[in-house]
Amino acid sequence: QVQLVESGGGLVQPGGSLRLSCAASGSIFSILVMGWYRQAPGKQRELVATVMPGGSANYADFVKGRFAISRDNAKNTMYLQMNSLKPEDTAVYYCKAQQLAIQYWGQGTQVTVSS
Repeated sequence: QVQLVESGGGLVQPGGSLRLSCAASGSIFSILVMGWYRQAPGKQRELVATVMPGGSANYADFVKGRFAISRDNAKNTMYLQMNSLKPEDTAVYYCKAQQLAIQYWGQGTQVTVSS
């Protein structure tokens, strides 16, 4: 069993930055494939970025060049640095961990980009 807790969401103006964190417990963090997803009102949940145990990352096209995913295996924590935020980035952001075929989700953190 893996427990995930996100933090760092909030209200930010367009063009601003936020850093999300996802703290994991209950398993060996270093072997987990981790990812950030988001869900805006009335829309399906979508992939934002993933990071492999070794640190290699993949991004959705709509965040390339603006967001950066990273992980600190010593701290059992994953991060999402979000820069140049746009109103369309407004959503609940979820952390996901995957171990083999099993997926675990956090409770989500709200990010609102508005002036």
